[in-house]
Amino acid sequence: MATYKPVVVQAFPKLGEKITQDTLYWRGYKTPVQIKEFGAVNKIHFSPVPPYNYAVTASSRIHIYGRYSQEPIKTFSRFKDAAYCATYRDDGNLLVAGSEEGSIRLFDVSGRAPLRQFDGPTKAVHVVGFLSDKYRIFSGGDDYSSSLWDIPNGTEIISYNEHTDYVRCGCASKVNADVFITGSYDHTVKLFDARTKGSVMTIEHGHPVESVLLFQSGGLLVSAGGRYVKVWDILKGGQLLVSLKNHHKTVTCLCLNSSGQRLLSGSLDRHVKIYSTTSYKVVHSFNYATSILSLALSPEDETIVVGMTNGVLNVKHRKPEKRKEESQKKRQPAYRTYVKGRTYMPKQEDFCVSKPVKHILRKYDKLLKSFQSSKALDAVLEPPIRLHTPEVTVAVMQELHRRGTLRSALAGRDEKQINLLLTFVARHVVEPRFTSVLVTVADMITDIYQPVVGQSAIVDRQFLKLQEAIGKEIDYQEELLEVLGMMDTLFATFTKKSAAYPEENRSNGLTETIETNTNN
Repeated sequence: MATYKPVVVQAFPKLGEKITQDTLYWRGYKTPVQIKEFGAVNKIHFSPVPPYNYAVTASSRIHIYGRYSQEPIKTFSRFKDAAYCATYRDDGNLLVAGSEEGSIRLFDVSGRAPLRQFDGPTKAVHVVGFLSDKYRIFSGGDDYSSSLWDIPNGTEIISYNEHTDYVRCGCASKVNADVFITGSYDHTVKLFDARTKGSVMTIEHGHPVESVLLFQSGGLLVSAGGRYVKVWDILKGGQLLVSLKNHHKTVTCLCLNSSGQRLLSGSLDRHVKIYSTTSYKVVHSFNYATSILSLALSPEDETIVVGMTNGVLNVKHRKPEKRKEESQKKRQPAYRTYVKGRTYMPKQEDFCVSKPVKHILRKYDKLLKSFQSSKALDAVLEPPIRLHTPEVTVAVMQELHRRGTLRSALAGRDEKQINLLLTFVARHVVEPRFTSVLVTVADMITDIYQPVVGQSAIVDRQFLKLQEAIGKEIDYQEELLEVLGMMDTLFATFTKKSAAYPEENRSNGLTETIETNTNN
């Protein structure tokens, strides 16, 4: 009796993921550390000076974390209600934050009690920050106002009431100490100059603005709102350069890396997209567990911190490169040891001792070997095989058809099993690699279970889905044939023209020769 030959599963080429330098770089971050906060994290900001601690604003507290610490090294909790937008000054010594009760508090990083408290806004202050001269603070809140505050005197310098809805984001220019920008839910972004009594530029974003960001040069502005991230040229009067729509839900936060060559955006769709600032194409993407509210990248690009709606802080650190080199050097001798002698060719005088190779059969092969066709088909319709390796399921169906037992394996099934079969066939029948086999399977299922059509709503629904899938595929094929006919006509026309050109050249040559001879 001949030995059983396992089912041959045809290998199909797979399109591998394109590995770029960006992919390798952004994958170089360690497994994230999860830190639980008291509420949704609305702001994360890194200190601009070493050791690059970062402030996390959540609920009614501001926590200061060390770069590698999982517990806060300092806490500011002098808020009656929610705190917002804790931001460091450029020297890393002062921290300013807004609050739900409408006051703005200024803290010394080395102390605990507020150095200053600015009162004036009638509603919650959601955005605060320092101007680049370090002695003034800008703010914006739910009373639609944008204000400037003087730190030494603790007084309000000027207030702008140009927005018509909540002001929820803002940033200051690092190039000009008098310029700051605010974004509002009235769909506008306004640029203010402290030397004037009104805004000097208004940009229409088109959606409620959740975040704004200025490039280091101060010439380009990025705004985020709705599903859009838009880049504007301020030097050209607020001209739109590019509009990006790569998220599926509202974009909530923006961030630049230290060189300004990569732009990061976080969204409620649980993704962080990374764009190249030269082509504005997505070069990498991170996926998180829940919706993202805040995002920050450390000044040396060594740490990515993401704050989410469920109060979880996700911290990723870059892997040190030296350890990679050491681990690779250690693995090299082990690899050489395993392959040693693999290419050795026995000589004529050598005596070869053959070791019998034991083939381990899979479950469906064992069942096929014992001629249990129906059970073999059941084995390859289990979720791990059916969903992840459908080529194995199709290969077994093809083997059963070759043996002539496919019809008997498909027959005698209950409603649940018929539903499973039809779902699989309807999903994969349009794939070119499976079509030839699954069309035969679909024909057999239709022939066998045609008498029971109308008795089960579930089975009837699956038959309709199969009919719809095949109908759509036929329509696509007809359209492709029409396009192919058009292309054949064009190619035939080009061929005729190219064949006509040499003949014209030859006739022109003869004419010129005859005329020359006549003249002579």
